[in-house]
Amino acid sequence: MKSSALLLGLVGLASAVSATTTHKSTRRDHDTNDYYVLHLDADTSPDQVALRLGLVHDGQLGELKGHHVFSSAKQGEDIVKRELTAYRRRRRSLGTVAERSTLDGVLFAQKQALRNPWEKRVIPPKPESHQSIVPKAEIQPALVAKQKQIADALSISDPIFKDQWHLFNNMYAGHDVNVTDVWMQGITGQNTTVAIVDDGLDMYSDDLKANYYAQGSFDFNDRGPEPRPRLSDDKHGTRCAGEISAVRNDVCGVGVAYDSKIAGLRILSKAISDADEAVALNYDFEHNLIYSCSWGPPDDGRSMDAPGIIIRRAMLNAVQKGRQGLGSIYVFASGNGAAAEDNCNFDGYTNSIYSITVGAIDLQGQHPYYSEKCSASLVVTYSSGGGEAIHTTDVGTNACYSGHGGTSAAAPLAAGIFALALQVRPDLTWRDMQYLVMNTAVPINTDIEGEWQKTFIGKQYSHTFAYGKVDSYALVEAAKTWVNVKPQAWFYSPWVHVHQPIPQGDVGLAVELEITEDMLDEVNFERIEHVTVTMNVEHTRRGDISVDLFSPEGIVSHLSATRKMDNARAGYDDWTFMSVVHWGEFGVGKWKLVVKDTIVNEHQGNLTDFHLKLWGESIDAKKATLLPMPKDTDDDDHDITKTTTLQASTTTFSSSTTPTQPSVVTSKPADHPDRPVKPTQGTTTLSTSASSSTPASPTASSDPGSKTEHETSPSASNTNTSWLPAFLANMSTKKQIWVYGALGSIVAFCLGLGVYLYMARRKRLRNDPRDNYEFELLDEEEGEALNGRGGQGEKGMAGIRKGRRKATRGRELYDAFAEGSDDDDDDDEHTERTGHGHEGVRRFSLSLDEDDEEADSYNGADASHQKTYHDRSDEHLAASGTPAAATAAAPAAVATTTNAAATPAAAPAAAPSTAGVRRGVADEDELHVIGDDSDEEDSDEEDSDSDEDKPSAARHGDSARLL
Repeated sequence: MKSSALLLGLVGLASAVSATTTHKSTRRDHDTNDYYVLHLDADTSPDQVALRLGLVHDGQLGELKGHHVFSSAKQGEDIVKRELTAYRRRRRSLGTVAERSTLDGVLFAQKQALRNPWEKRVIPPKPESHQSIVPKAEIQPALVAKQKQIADALSISDPIFKDQWHLFNNMYAGHDVNVTDVWMQGITGQNTTVAIVDDGLDMYSDDLKANYYAQGSFDFNDRGPEPRPRLSDDKHGTRCAGEISAVRNDVCGVGVAYDSKIAGLRILSKAISDADEAVALNYDFEHNLIYSCSWGPPDDGRSMDAPGIIIRRAMLNAVQKGRQGLGSIYVFASGNGAAAEDNCNFDGYTNSIYSITVGAIDLQGQHPYYSEKCSASLVVTYSSGGGEAIHTTDVGTNACYSGHGGTSAAAPLAAGIFALALQVRPDLTWRDMQYLVMNTAVPINTDIEGEWQKTFIGKQYSHTFAYGKVDSYALVEAAKTWVNVKPQAWFYSPWVHVHQPIPQGDVGLAVELEITEDMLDEVNFERIEHVTVTMNVEHTRRGDISVDLFSPEGIVSHLSATRKMDNARAGYDDWTFMSVVHWGEFGVGKWKLVVKDTIVNEHQGNLTDFHLKLWGESIDAKKATLLPMPKDTDDDDHDITKTTTLQASTTTFSSSTTPTQPSVVTSKPADHPDRPVKPTQGTTTLSTSASSSTPASPTASSDPGSKTEHETSPSASNTNTSWLPAFLANMSTKKQIWVYGALGSIVAFCLGLGVYLYMARRKRLRNDPRDNYEFELLDEEEGEALNGRGGQGEKGMAGIRKGRRKATRGRELYDAFAEGSDDDDDDDEHTERTGHGHEGVRRFSLSLDEDDEEADSYNGADASHQKTYHDRSDEHLAASGTPAAATAAAPAAVATTTNAAATPAAAPAAAPSTAGVRRGVADEDELHVIGDDSDEEDSDEEDSDSDEDKPSAARHGDSARLL
């Protein structure tokens, strides 16, 4: 009995182990199989989905809960997409009566395809301007003596420790990571693990094997448990690993955290799928605390690549759930393409808010020719340059290397330093680590004119040197007493639609967006850590474009720079730039985006739209929630029909509320800019009036296919020379065709209605026994009323109204396109205009003969440019006197805006959306054709209808005068 129970227990344990290691044991054969990743809801069984689609369930996709890998025999098409499309088409045809199917639980599906691996950050050849031979630095005897003293105190006998200048510089005092005093405290990386995501590592090297962590390692290229180098150039990962965890022994040198553990995740040696890369970036994230990544898109000055949706989900999953919810720490090399004018903001890994992006400096603290700069770079540290390189471990039992360098060497060095901080404070979150890095970085080369700018919180920032170089001692000491920051919050602005050409040369196209304190309070947002700008630019040569972002505090982020090698005609397509320059700002005020086309040539472009996202610390930790998983459709909301809030092309505003076209900035922003006070043509000020949703959940739109985001469009020029109306000139050709088609349909309808009324009147007149009269006869009572007899003032008019035909129900309706009939010369039309900058409402009243069931009344208005303006804060508008622009809900946005003070001299404006409200009978000034005595027969109905008209008269005082 006991043996049976034991056997069952072993079987259960084996099953559990098998279930948790499916991704390890399953081999991928892309030559004979197709692979799919499906995201299923919690109520859907992957086995049922596999049965329904004819697939094999290969297991969960690593640590991504709800994401599963399926396989099938290789076919020429995406069979999952085919089946899902067919099913959803059938379900729509059946309507809501259809019962739930297994396929209803499929939230996302993607067929996997092999792609080339990302490139290792190897050092590129020196450009001609850097070909001069740098003399070898002289060793300082006093520094050598101090280095030996440290080695003796720490029992370091590694033969190349004396050459590891990045740990202790015996040539240039102080130009190292300042780690030896940390070691003296016994802080050497115990109980921490760094995963090297690279081309593998040599776990059999005598310098690494004692610190190798096998459980956190895997080979995703050759599908095996050991990420051992297999190709001749599989050396990059081993060299990076030696910088971090080279053991203190008699082989080579030591790592900066020489008692830390090291894991290897091999992904760079062969073609790989997004699914496998996603698993690698989540691999054993309870024990792999830091992921060191010295790779990315090509550093050629022309590439522009970002991780796919599955990889982005994996990274978010890691920062939310890794390390028991504290968050995995990603460290990325900034890139080695500076000589090709590459910029790390064109790399979707280095400009991720989840990454600590690390640049390089040489042994004298100077900027090497290869290290890319950008506004997403957080810190720099030492690497090759100035005649020296990093001395580290190489592939082989006892092999060393003295030529390691590039930002590939800077990133793992920083990762090892972060491991030291985690030893003393294992409770640091991924954002705490970023705060500590930023706060303790040491500015260098501050004497370079124009290189550094002072930030809002008093720090110094350089796009070349970031916040400065990593100081191990300062970082660890600060970590000891660090108070954890509150959870993350975020704010999304609406899409700002521009659709304006970018001027060439030194001028720039500037657009402003205002964010208020109330908007940030609504989303529980306290202060900024990261700022991202997602934008669309159409241009025939992408490398000509540069983008700057100015904060309300006057701090500038150079989001994008020109690239001489980038000849792509693609422009920017929903590309997201990131900045850490505005760390600590509150975000309240006007943000300005300046887009330039600095190269004067035949290539031109337009700024289409953009939106701003602020990421930072929450106000109330109890209200914070986790960011939802990203979707491929997250940035599709700007393609929906927009609700514009500013239309200067159709309405002229008073000077205090004039939104003008995006300004032309003639001065080139510097790192210490004075924000332009008087741009050449003003700036478009968009004051957002409703913000993103709180971190809890997005707000659903009435349109299930769109988000509740009202978008903001900067105004067009008032000097538009196009023959088209300005609002049409800014539209696409398809939209113009639609508008003209709609107008044509309306004109045809009005003509048809006029013909119908004309024929009806002709028929009535032919049947009228009194049609020989030129005028209709008046009752004696009615005649007296018109002549002032039978009642004066109101009473006289009341007599006329009583004798008039009953009021029509049609008078209570609004038709923005109604026109008076030209066929009835006996009828008179009266046009009344009201003020407040809106074109007066034309009102036509047509009274027919007694044979009609009702008289027809039409309310007309020129509403071709009708817009409704709202604002959630009247007090804000009253105080500012400026039109407000809307902000968005997260991840969607809801926004409407009020034009506060349109003048009577304005160009024709739209009628308000309260168009259904008409003037009351008592206020109408209309000439009516009076009927004959037969009208008396309808007196009861007239009294009833006149009662129905009374509420309209009452409403007139409230809303009609707002027209």
